[in-house]
Amino acid sequence: MPPLHNRTALPRSSAGTATLLIAFCLTVGIESHVPAEGDQPAAAAEEFPGKPYKPDQFAAMRVTDTWQKYAGKLTWGRGQCLAILDDGCRMDVPQWTARLPWGPKVVAGFDSIDLDDDPTPVPPGYHGTSVGYPSSLNHNGVLGVAFNNQVAQVRCVSVVHLRKDESATMAAGVEWVIDHHKKFNITAVNLSPLDDQQHQQPVPTVVDEKLKQLRELGIWVGAPCGNHHYTEGISWPACQPHCFAIGGTVPGQHTAHLDRYSNTDLLVAATATSSSNAHAAGCAMILREAIEKAGYDWKQHGKTLPDAMLAIFQQTGRKIEDPKTGLTFRELDLLAAVDLVMADAKP
Repeated sequence: MPPLHNRTALPRSSAGTATLLIAFCLTVGIESHVPAEGDQPAAAAEEFPGKPYKPDQFAAMRVTDTWQKYAGKLTWGRGQCLAILDDGCRMDVPQWTARLPWGPKVVAGFDSIDLDDDPTPVPPGYHGTSVGYPSSLNHNGVLGVAFNNQVAQVRCVSVVHLRKDESATMAAGVEWVIDHHKKFNITAVNLSPLDDQQHQQPVPTVVDEKLKQLRELGIWVGAPCGNHHYTEGISWPACQPHCFAIGGTVPGQHTAHLDRYSNTDLLVAATATSSSNAHAAGCAMILREAIEKAGYDWKQHGKTLPDAMLAIFQQTGRKIEDPKTGLTFRELDLLAAVDLVMADAKP
């Protein structure tokens, strides 16, 4: 299967307005590079701090609306770290060697297969380098959802579309997150692997207890449901009880697509559920900051903060009636979720 995202480095443009652009970028926390030629913002410069990575998908999630409304009030992931657990990441690509005004984009790497700090993919691994772009990119004026966050890259499986049982190394990767969450302030995990099967019930493995610990620590964990248009089950580990199952909607059309079933927790606009899951992780980081800034009583929504955030996304999300499954889902609407928790915030 080909990569779901472009792994090539973004080209640099001429330096005609570089000085002014760099100064502007530093004021809003954007990595100091000139946008690539042809990568003009989707709207005027005063409306966006940069170009959304996927303008149509970000608009469908109302991410860009949220950036506009809460500019100067929220920091878009600054101070939080997202752990990306996948089949490895090339740490030398410019998207990940980038530095923000407060530090490096990537703060740590780990390989739970080889047990070292180098998460470089080994063939057939290919996916982990780019899966973090939708959530976290901040390069050449192109931005992911939570573009000011930092990232920890963890290679925990040999290839994202699992060909064998790799639950042991996945559990070891999750254990690394547990051990390091305080050091790096890891608040969300993109658990990217999937087995491409149709599960209607959980599949017990050694990962389950680790996922439960992350939930109890207040860390958001999501996994993609799959991309085969299955309607009678979703992939593992998305089907596990302490992992949010993230499905997809057709961007801008508000219709369910790709894999989904009654154990799907949330639909998010994207052309593949790995992107849906990445979007959800970035949105969770923004919602978490909004809850903290507003002093919002999240406990009315759930036992843990991740449970509460999912409930808020479901409560405020667009209702999606799916004729193929006969089910009703909720589609993530970031602005509606942030508006809910910020409604009573002090100026």
